[in-house]
Amino acid sequence: MLQKYPSESSLLLLYTPVILLVAGLVATLFTAWTEPSIPFAAGTLDPQQLILTPIPQPEFTPTLPYAPEVGLVAGHYGNDSGAVCPDGLREVDINLNIATLVQKMLTQRGVKSEILQEFDPKLNGYRATLLLSIHADSCAYINDEASGYKVAAALMNSQPEKSARLVNCLRSHYAITTGLKHHKSVTLDMTYYHAFNEIHPETVAAIIEVGFMNLDRVLLTQKPELVASGITNGILCYLNNEPIPTVPSP
Repeated sequence: MLQKYPSESSLLLLYTPVILLVAGLVATLFTAWTEPSIPFAAGTLDPQQLILTPIPQPEFTPTLPYAPEVGLVAGHYGNDSGAVCPDGLREVDINLNIATLVQKMLTQRGVKSEILQEFDPKLNGYRATLLLSIHADSCAYINDEASGYKVAAALMNSQPEKSARLVNCLRSHYAITTGLKHHKSVTLDMTYYHAFNEIHPETVAAIIEVGFMNLDRVLLTQKPELVASGITNGILCYLNNEPIPTVPSP
C-alpha cells in the first residue's frame, strides 16, 4: 500500500510559525549581547572620552597633637609680680620678656616651644623634651657679690644624668654669652621648685635665675636679647647633644 506524503506547500504552512518563533528568539538574544551604538555628531564628543579613569584621591594626613620640645615658664607670670624694685621694675616683666625672646629664637632654629604661666594647669603631667623656668633675682642690694646667674635642677629626679647635662649646657653657654659669673647661692626654692613635682617624670627640667635685678639691671633691662641668646644656646646644646664648652676663667 503506498504512503501518502504531504506536499511542499503543506510543509511550508506547517513549519512557518516555528521558523518565525526561532528567528524572533535569535534576534532578541543578538540584541541583548550587542552593545548599543551611540550616535556622535560630527565635531562633538570623542568616543574615547567615554572611557572612565579613576579620580585621584587626596592623601589623608592625620592631624597630630601639638607636641612642643621645650616648655618655658615665665616666672611669676599669671600669678604675681615677683621681686619689685623701688622704682617699680617688676621681675615678672623681665621674665616674660626674656621667655618671649627665647621662644622667638628657638622658633627661628626650628624648635617648637611654648610659654607657660607660673602655675599653669598644663604643668600637671607636662610632657616635653625639657622644661625651663626663667626667673630673676632680688632687686635689694645685698653686697657687691650679689651679681651673677644660677642654674639648678630638681634635687631628686628620675633622670639625674640628663638633668645634669641640661644644667651644664645652660651654665656654660649662659656664662660665655652674657659674661656673668655663676653665683653659687642655689636655694631650696630652686631645687624644690614646685613644677619639678608636677611635670611628667620623663620631662627633664631646670630653673635659671638670669641675674640680680640690682647689680645686673643693665643686662636684664637693656640687653635682654643677650640674656635670651645665652639661654637659647644652652637649650640647643642639650637638644642637639653638643659638646659642653669650657667657660674661660675671668
